[in-house]
Amino acid sequence: MITIESLRSGCRGELPLDARLEPWMTELMQANALAAHVHRFGSPLNVISTSPMLRNIDGLRRVANQRDVDLQIFFARKSNKCLAFVDQAMASGIGVDTASENEVRQSLARGVDGSKILCTAAIKSESLLELCIANQVCVTVDNTDELGLVLESASSLGSTAVIALRLGGFHHHGQKLTTRFGFDIDRDLEIITQLDSPSLRVMGVHFHLDGYDADQRVSAIGECLDWISRLREAGHSPTFLDMGGGFPMSYLDDRAQWDSFWEQHESALRGERDAITYRNHGLGLLNTPMGIVGRRNTYPYHQSPTRNEWLAKVLDSDWKGRPLADYLRQASLQLRCEPGRSLLDGCGMTVARVEFRKRNAEDDWLIGLSMNRTQCRTSSDDFLVDPILVRCNDTANGNTANSPMSGFLVGAYCTESELLSLRRLHFAKGVRRGDLIVFPNTAGYFMHFLESRSHQFPLARNIVYTPDAPIRLDPIDESTAI
Repeated sequence: MITIESLRSGCRGELPLDARLEPWMTELMQANALAAHVHRFGSPLNVISTSPMLRNIDGLRRVANQRDVDLQIFFARKSNKCLAFVDQAMASGIGVDTASENEVRQSLARGVDGSKILCTAAIKSESLLELCIANQVCVTVDNTDELGLVLESASSLGSTAVIALRLGGFHHHGQKLTTRFGFDIDRDLEIITQLDSPSLRVMGVHFHLDGYDADQRVSAIGECLDWISRLREAGHSPTFLDMGGGFPMSYLDDRAQWDSFWEQHESALRGERDAITYRNHGLGLLNTPMGIVGRRNTYPYHQSPTRNEWLAKVLDSDWKGRPLADYLRQASLQLRCEPGRSLLDGCGMTVARVEFRKRNAEDDWLIGLSMNRTQCRTSSDDFLVDPILVRCNDTANGNTANSPMSGFLVGAYCTESELLSLRRLHFAKGVRRGDLIVFPNTAGYFMHFLESRSHQFPLARNIVYTPDAPIRLDPIDESTAI
């Protein structure tokens, strides 16, 4: 039986960052089985499991139930395109948060009721709004032009649009939280006077904050409560307050590893030790005569509190002398949220085949994988946790390797910057052509958020792992998917 320790031993970062691994991942990381799937479906290959999603949903519900808060979760579809997660959301009784017309159409086609779909698209076309209105999908209205188009579309359809006002510009500790989204809570109070139409049903207010600060959510929810009161005074009947996403999660169990990585990285930037990133890439930091400046351009791979404890902190926080949960109950408001990454914690991994090994001019090994950097990347600099090396039984000529190797993972795009990981990695017993590299816990945003078909490469295929059932292709990759 393969152990987590043996899995990790084949590939370690210069400063190890050991990923949290789900039992289903270690079970599937048997060389012959995984290699067979890659041979069948291609490299890279996204492997997903929906079981951890159910656990993550239940955890959030438990926190709300303990405080007698009516919580309605919506899965942020933008975080992963696989339809298996839409099916799991529907089976679990949660909704689906959509960011495009295709996401709405696909969710409806899977059988999700329009009342369980939310549309938070940053840009909403006329056809998208008409689709939402026709199916009673709640639309978060972001600006006056959008509101006007909603009114026109609803009138032309002879229907009523279900909407929530998206708000922004909240105050926190004396500072205004700036954002490109929503009606400003100070400047745009008059928007309430533009909602008196038989074509509109204002069901609630919505916001989404950048980052993961629980205290900022408390401030935003508190100010949203004031807007709920104003809407009710104006004759509307809002029933929910939507706090968006940004529920934190941790990719690592060991906080000490995370702290050590950044301590040593800054030391390398100052020239006090060898670099631990490719050509001493700063990951958002820069060494200057005044010291290290800048901001880490990476996800906080270890943070606390996460998901359940974080939501508990928000609901238990004091607002004007009482826990915030009390206000939600008193106002008979449903609390809505749209987690993506945190709902998919433990739900996926990305697998790629090693195609070559070579040394560069600095005598570092470059390990070429059959994938490109957009297939495991978000808008930040890098996927930082240690990949897993799965050694395969291919010992054809030139593929044997037992000596230690140190270097970097590179991808298929024809640019000097095509690094799949900026971290220096050590392979204790080398790596061979035909071996597999596994990037753990990639279901949330890493698989699909930036994926590109540049050079006419095919997109990665997505397979669904279910215990005691055959591996199957996710419906998103079938010809019937929209």
